[in-house]
Amino acid sequence: MAPLLATTVVGSYPQPDWLVDRELLRSRLVPRLSANEIWRVPEPYLNEAKDDATLLAIRDMERAGIDIISDGEIRRESYSNHFALALDGIDAENPAEVIGRTGAKTLVPRVVGPIRRSRSIESAEAHFLMRNTNHKTKVTLPGPFTLSQQAVNEHYADEAEVALAYAAVVNAEARELKSAGVDVIQLDEPWLQARPDAAMRFAVPAINRALQGLDGPNVVHLCFGYAELVRDKPSGYSFLPQLADCIADTISIEAAQPKLDLGVLRDLCGKTILLGVLDLGSPEVESAEEVASRIRHGLEFLPAEHLTPAPDCGMKYLPRATAFGKLKALAQGAALVRHELAG
Repeated sequence: MAPLLATTVVGSYPQPDWLVDRELLRSRLVPRLSANEIWRVPEPYLNEAKDDATLLAIRDMERAGIDIISDGEIRRESYSNHFALALDGIDAENPAEVIGRTGAKTLVPRVVGPIRRSRSIESAEAHFLMRNTNHKTKVTLPGPFTLSQQAVNEHYADEAEVALAYAAVVNAEARELKSAGVDVIQLDEPWLQARPDAAMRFAVPAINRALQGLDGPNVVHLCFGYAELVRDKPSGYSFLPQLADCIADTISIEAAQPKLDLGVLRDLCGKTILLGVLDLGSPEVESAEEVASRIRHGLEFLPAEHLTPAPDCGMKYLPRATAFGKLKALAQGAALVRHELAG
């Protein structure tokens, strides 16, 4: 059973410099198409190298004291393209161009036929994680709204229909992962913040379809973007209270870097909040007391049973030593508050 104020990660952890060209990764937008050029290890050794790097990520999270861990998304080029490009009905060879959430043009796949999932996509990676840890596990999947915004529709009647098609395949994948024994499924939905008008129209029905019939803990994560790529962040979300109507039991938000007004949590009454208490925009490693202070602030708005301390977002762009130090501070800060609550 997870402890009170169980700590977790949002998903990604830094990939080693020997595995990926991190400077190249930083110099470009988050890839929506394949980005084979970032990998330093050639075939046929790449899969073994990814396994080794994944084990390092798992052990780092365990050593840091994190309660619910992921595989660090080490095998992925981005949080979304690993899943998105494995689907049928997608043409990534002849991409289209859209304006991304940072305002820059980016290449994305085209939806040219019915979106279908003809095979398991994250199952092997999930089994690897579960075989190599005794901790509770989390697997992240891109959410249906975000997937619909990262592709150009040339098949369905409208964006809402595209999002529901994505939702069906995400649901199938999530159900399989849950059946395999994964403890927590998280849907990454950062584009809710970037495209609030579209999100208002059809995001919640799509998210609910993606989570339909899913037993156990599930999370919807939304953020302002990786701190490495988005430096100036607003202090409030353009889309958040609406998630009170989704069936997810947990909502994941970043709060540390943007110094979010936590009064917004009142709009999500009844939900567990995965609260970002690590500022990934700062190179400094927080002290345990700094983290504890941010958790205490969250407890002014939430009971401890409904607060899960975490980093603001994925950690893939941080130096590994910094990421490890921040996770250790996260675990120690949560332990301080847990001790206080126990009297």
